[in-house]
Amino acid sequence: MTALRLDDLRQHSDILRQRDGKSVTVRFVEPRDAQLLQNYFRSLTTRSRYNRFLGAVSELPQTILEHFIHIGEANRFSVIATMTIDGIETIVGEACYGFDDDIDSFEFGLSIDDRWQGQGIGAALLSNLQCRAAALGASGLFGDTLRSNEAMIALARKAGFSFTRHPDDWKLLRFEKHIELAPEAIPCVSWRLAAQSFTSSAALAN
Repeated sequence: MTALRLDDLRQHSDILRQRDGKSVTVRFVEPRDAQLLQNYFRSLTTRSRYNRFLGAVSELPQTILEHFIHIGEANRFSVIATMTIDGIETIVGEACYGFDDDIDSFEFGLSIDDRWQGQGIGAALLSNLQCRAAALGASGLFGDTLRSNEAMIALARKAGFSFTRHPDDWKLLRFEKHIELAPEAIPCVSWRLAAQSFTSSAALAN
């Protein structure tokens, strides 16, 4: 995986658009977001939390929360999608992704606040994850979901993912997509520029 500078997290933020044109900011999670993120997961419906974590949880266990807020460890990253509502930054979605060296691909999982589902945030966030994966040199992107999670299955299918049986759990489906984007073809501007910068740095090093 291409190394990512983490000294200025805000330079890797992106502005996405909902179907109605309203903007959504996607940025890396920071340690100061711990309580905000915990409140977000507590506010999800029981079903949404079950779908996200493939099991029953009422909130993030402290060990998992630590993984969320300390990005870059073991090539794992967490982002939040936020909107300013009544003057307050509010989380409306989140995603985690990590690099799997064995198959040169990014594994990811995501959720959208129940009150904001159906607004195009999930599709925009998934598209952004593909940009991030391409910029960091991954050849593919994949995730696992419950066979009963119709919303995630529909989202992945619409984004062009293919589906296979999960290798270890019959209750799950695996969806995956091959990524073959040259740096200049990456649609997200910030990650296109990042990929081009990575490429230039590599060329100079050689």
